[in-house]
Amino acid sequence: MFLPLLFSPSVGVQALEIPRQTPVLTLTGLIGVTNQTGAAVFDMAMLEALPQHEFTTLTPWEDRPLKFSGPLLRDVLRLVQARGQTLRATALNDYRISIPADDAQQFDVIIATRLNDQPMSIRTRGPLFIIYPFNAHPQLQSARYYERSIWQLKAIHIE
Repeated sequence: MFLPLLFSPSVGVQALEIPRQTPVLTLTGLIGVTNQTGAAVFDMAMLEALPQHEFTTLTPWEDRPLKFSGPLLRDVLRLVQARGQTLRATALNDYRISIPADDAQQFDVIIATRLNDQPMSIRTRGPLFIIYPFNAHPQLQSARYYERSIWQLKAIHIE
């Protein structure tokens, strides 16, 4: 079961500001911090203001290593005080995938906002992409984890 760490060296408990730009990510469900009725909504600036992490990895979608950067999924979940076991992620095209919340604790999963140091357009699988560090752990190099790497992410519902 995913229980949020309320105090973390990277992301502490704080009020969630109101987006000033177009929202790009909405979290709903079992969360303790909201900035709209029943939801935590982020614009790109809010995500980029969080501690940023990066890794370079091979993916099954490209024939060369790619560099991804953005906040850790676990930091975003901690910020909204998520307290569920399952993350129901939805893409712009309504593709949906369930991700065990434990993945965010076990692996350095990123909500990528940049690909090779550039913002991602919808055409390049953006603007957000949940991505696993495939090269960091051999067990991540499987269809199970490839399927959980959802591009064009727009929402996460925590259950």
